[in-house]
Amino acid sequence: MSPFDYLNSINTGKGNLDTSDYVPFMVNRGLSYHQDTTLLANEMNRYPDIDHKLQYDFFKNSVRPRKRYAKWQKAEKLHKDIDIIKTAYNYSREKAEAAYNILTKEQLKELRKIWSIKSS
Repeated sequence: MSPFDYLNSINTGKGNLDTSDYVPFMVNRGLSYHQDTTLLANEMNRYPDIDHKLQYDFFKNSVRPRKRYAKWQKAEKLHKDIDIIKTAYNYSREKAEAAYNILTKEQLKELRKIWSIKSS
């Protein structure tokens, strides 16, 4: 089962699903997008060791049934220069973005030149 099956079951109040495939992080994330379920998702984030069945039952009995839809946030596409900076300096995405703002055009051009030869 996918996390969306569990979210649908929690949001509609129908069905009682098997929790063998339950992923607490994904369900908490899905519920955190809505104003009326954010605090409940945060409460479950405070207790990550709770049994999956107990967490599912908590949401099922606490969340009022209604239609909820939110577009999931996705990571933005990286600029090619940021990928090169990540590779060249072994930086995380955040550090590479900070370095991108600091580097001059000449330095970026030099990095592109060096790493395009190595990646080919």
